[in-house]
Amino acid sequence: MMIQDIQPHSFRIEYQEQQANDEDTLLCYQNQTVLMAQTEDGSFHLPTVGEAVKAGVLADARQCTYLFAVDQMRFFCPIDQEIEPFECYWYETIRTLRSAQPMWKAFAAATGYQLWFWYKKNRFCGGCGKRMIHSRAERAVCCPDCDNIVYPAIAPSVIVAVTNGNKLLLTRYQKSHSAYRDYALIAGYVETGETVEDTVRREVMEEVGLKVKNIRYYKSQPWAFSGALLFGFFCEVDGEDKICREEAELEEAVWMEREALPDRSKDVSLTSEMMECFRLES
Repeated sequence: MMIQDIQPHSFRIEYQEQQANDEDTLLCYQNQTVLMAQTEDGSFHLPTVGEAVKAGVLADARQCTYLFAVDQMRFFCPIDQEIEPFECYWYETIRTLRSAQPMWKAFAAATGYQLWFWYKKNRFCGGCGKRMIHSRAERAVCCPDCDNIVYPAIAPSVIVAVTNGNKLLLTRYQKSHSAYRDYALIAGYVETGETVEDTVRREVMEEVGLKVKNIRYYKSQPWAFSGALLFGFFCEVDGEDKICREEAELEEAVWMEREALPDRSKDVSLTSEMMECFRLES
């Protein structure tokens, strides 16, 4: 299962102008960390608005911004207030959410991080520099001086599983490019004016010097950790299969036999699901 597969829970992202109550869940972030409490059984908890107010770390609950709901549970974020750790709640790296349980709550916390990051990066107008205000009608920030409106930014990206008969192309990033150390698939952001299929062709050529054919869409995934919307594709190598690795970005790029692929069934990413799909294909 991928991180957004939270059924039977229902994710409700539609914007609403709402006031936070004591029982509502509070999503607090600093840099690339989230305020949470981990338990001995491996699960985690998020603070409530009431707990933060009682502890004296939340100055004004009325200034918390409504983000979304999961079922009937509402999530708020104190965008412009720094919340200090309190009681059993400490700031943990946002990447902890990739393996946190329950998964529906981890998805909520990760999605909240994406919205918090967008709000923080758009406090001032990119056109005139004035302080932006939150729209009361939609998910947007508006400039009261030049009427500039900014909506949440989502970066379309591709994940590409390149196959060669019984082999799958795997890559590993350079340490200078990414802290992620496991095997991955070809990936990259869509450029202006490109279709996602053109991005597939370009990224594969840039990273490993291969041509591809029979490009087939697999599935998409919202990936809050990087603010991306991932589009997964399978394709086949077209002609020569000699890899010409882009050394500045990739430490390794190899063809790996299906039987040698690592088990990635416990990971929540689209990359891992696609690797598992190929590994288990009969």
